[in-house]
Amino acid sequence: MGGIGKTALAYAMAEKLAGCYPDGQVLVELRGTSPEPMTAGEAMANVVRIYYPVAKLPDSEAELARIYHSLLHDLRVLLLLDNAASREQVEPLLPPLSCAVIVTSRNRFSLPGLKPTDLDVLPLEDAKKLLLEIADRIGGQADELARLCGCLPIALRNAASVLAERKDLGVAEYLERLQEARNRVELVEASFGLSYDLLSPELRRLWSMLSVFPAGFDRVGATAVWAMDQDSAAGSLSDLVKWSLVEFDPAIERYRLHDLARDYAASRLQADEKAEAEEQHAEHYINMLSSSKELYKQGGENLLAGLALFDREWSNIQAGQSWAERNLQDKTAAVSLCSSYPEAGIYVLDLRLHPKERICWLQTALAAAKGEKDRRRERNHLGNLGNACKDLGEPRKAIEYYEQALAISKEIGDRGGEGNHLGNLGNAYKNLGELRKAIEYYEQALAISNKIGDRRTEGNHLGNLGTAYAALGEPRKAIEYYEQALAISKEIGDRRTEGNHLGNLGNAYANIGGPGKAIEHHHQALSISKEIGDRRGEGNHLGNLGNAYVVLGEPRKAIEYYEQALAIAREIGDRGNEGHWIGNLGAAYAVLGEPRKAIEYYEQALAIAREIGDRRNEGINSWNLGLEYEKAGDIEQASDIMQLCVDFEREIGHPNAESDVRYLENLRARLGEK
Repeated sequence: MGGIGKTALAYAMAEKLAGCYPDGQVLVELRGTSPEPMTAGEAMANVVRIYYPVAKLPDSEAELARIYHSLLHDLRVLLLLDNAASREQVEPLLPPLSCAVIVTSRNRFSLPGLKPTDLDVLPLEDAKKLLLEIADRIGGQADELARLCGCLPIALRNAASVLAERKDLGVAEYLERLQEARNRVELVEASFGLSYDLLSPELRRLWSMLSVFPAGFDRVGATAVWAMDQDSAAGSLSDLVKWSLVEFDPAIERYRLHDLARDYAASRLQADEKAEAEEQHAEHYINMLSSSKELYKQGGENLLAGLALFDREWSNIQAGQSWAERNLQDKTAAVSLCSSYPEAGIYVLDLRLHPKERICWLQTALAAAKGEKDRRRERNHLGNLGNACKDLGEPRKAIEYYEQALAISKEIGDRGGEGNHLGNLGNAYKNLGELRKAIEYYEQALAISNKIGDRRTEGNHLGNLGTAYAALGEPRKAIEYYEQALAISKEIGDRRTEGNHLGNLGNAYANIGGPGKAIEHHHQALSISKEIGDRRGEGNHLGNLGNAYVVLGEPRKAIEYYEQALAIAREIGDRGNEGHWIGNLGAAYAVLGEPRKAIEYYEQALAIAREIGDRRNEGINSWNLGLEYEKAGDIEQASDIMQLCVDFEREIGHPNAESDVRYLENLRARLGEK
């Protein structure tokens, strides 16, 4: 039953138990009564991000569950799962034994370890007490009013709040009105209806407009939807809280409508008022999305603040973008908003949304930009579609988008944009293994950045040229480019990029047989990552130190560094690097002559590559695994697994494809195959 006080009781229990769970008390609103309840995966992601806000989480719910349970394993955390839809939604969220969980739901279901408690309406005496605590003038009529409210907490609170605020309204008159309303409609609707009727016309309008919020909101959000000044909005919110039509949580300074209140308020909203409120809501939350991006770009504590803002307002941001998409054909404002939403949160959305979700937003935005004949925005969306396809492991598709973006940049005379998309094309061809072609694009991009005086971008292209030459097996040439890139990053004070270039220099020195110099550069890079709080960079530099110790002939020391890098990748939810360092652990154990361990790690790395759709690393790990099977004398299994690598190389036109085909043919010849 709704309105019976489940959430209020759960909050009170959580407050009493908080001292027993020092590692945190976490509220997750599961939206069980909404048309689209939160999935278990979304709920797990919300919990993990409280502890690791910069983590790029896996798309697989099974893998996310592993991270979720691993995170909570040694912690004492109290979870409050409010408004659950079903057993299927809650069961994956049940925490380890060190934690506790409180679940509220209108639906009854059982789960292992959970003790169900059915809530009923309040006993008559408690109902009377609640009424009198809020409005003592009810006096001897509390019994009749409690019975008329069905002893339902939400109806009792509404009635008492009205009588506390409206001194001019007699208790007997209120009882008469409520009885008349109950003769027409159900109890809760009657309770809200009577409160609504007693509001001023302006407060009725304002309360109804709040129904456009899908979840909680702050005063600034309400001010934007109402299109009024903050002082007036604060006064109206205060009035609605007094009438118990809006709930306020002072701990987080946010408001919310009970879902029953939201439904009733929405039913009273006129079509023109709804359209106005939704448009103002969408405009406000694109600004919130942009604010989260700007904070994120500043790095450090501001980066975390930007992500926290995004996570806090995600339901509203999502609703704003959805409104723009739904109204794309009908409203001019929706067209502009639809085109603007992906750009407003570009860096944060890259971290928080799966590439497939980004593609959906971007394709709609692209259609909107075409409709507006906004070639610059059209170009931007094409470039970002290329980035999303690259992240999905689809470099050929990425190239198609980059080429379209490049053509528009040339058409509109944007030299900076032209250089960026030439660089993106270089990255895509590098991922395909077409390194000479990648270098051509990087050199064109570098020439443009030199001409327009963009030092930061110049440094990026120099670094990319270094990685391309390193992949070609020309480490000395790579070092020349890395050193130029490093000088620029120092000149402009970009510590993060400085660390990246130091790491790349370390890798290059390792490749020319200078492990001592390599280790020196990696330690410098590691120090910078620790200084700026870059956990991802820290993990990369630890892993690179492992690579250097392999070259130095110290695989056991390399394993120590790989294990530290792996721990960080798991901590921040970086599945790509997790698979990478597991694969390197396999290689280190192969060098040590421990094939069983090598195979074990390669199999894990291969599984992760398949799960996240990383075709490149799927090919690398399948080849390495095949080599170990070959050493063990299992030629048939070796050839089968190595075929995966060959198929991928042929598909993307990798230059190693034909030599690997010949290797595989020779291997099968040993089995008597043709």
